[in-house]
Amino acid sequence: MSNIKAISFDLWDTILIDESDEPKRAAAGMLSKPKQRRQLVFEILNRDSDVTMEAIESAYMVTDAAFREIWYGRSITLDVPERMRILLKGLSCELKTTDFDELVRLHEEMEVGCPPDIVDGIEDALIAIQGAGIKIGVISDTIFSPGRCLRELLDHYGLLGYFECFVFSDEHGFSKPKASCFEAIATGLGVDVSELVHIGDRQEKDIVGPQAIGAKAILFPTIKDRGGENCTADATCHNYKNLLEIIQGL
Repeated sequence: MSNIKAISFDLWDTILIDESDEPKRAAAGMLSKPKQRRQLVFEILNRDSDVTMEAIESAYMVTDAAFREIWYGRSITLDVPERMRILLKGLSCELKTTDFDELVRLHEEMEVGCPPDIVDGIEDALIAIQGAGIKIGVISDTIFSPGRCLRELLDHYGLLGYFECFVFSDEHGFSKPKASCFEAIATGLGVDVSELVHIGDRQEKDIVGPQAIGAKAILFPTIKDRGGENCTADATCHNYKNLLEIIQGL
């Protein structure tokens, strides 16, 4: 009999489908998110300065590279205010506080304004898991959308109430596979780490992370398979119809 009492979900490509908002943006005549972010910087900076789009593009590329280096190298996701400060420093520019706050807010809320799709079958799976008495949480690395916006997206689809605890990297201070992320969700859900299973799509974050502290891990490769040939997951779920059965079989 399984001793699993709680499950934590990765968010991107496990609950929400990353980049599924881009076709919606295109159909509405909107710029892609990367282009829109650069356009926002251009428009706000050029209220009081004269900065070229080429300079902004270069600064953005360097800022994004720094973000990825720190994300993977130190398990920290720089929040949007910090990223914008780095970008502005690279451009040797300053903004009034009101303009800076506006720039940050528009970056953070971009996906709320045009929500990405949810993974097929996720709500039925959450209902079944909850009905079996298994507690549910979310662990998510935040890239541009902070925890407050990710909660809004979950609420938009009526999913927020299924989750009892959230560990978002901008709020927690660290990102997966840091042990503290999984320890925090276990504590928040009131279970021992040995009673926790985590589900996600990345071997190096969603599988290695929980297993390192004695939790179980399920690979979800349905949207994007990032498990790799040497994936060490305790189980693989291709269809959420089977998730509760998989959990009970661990």
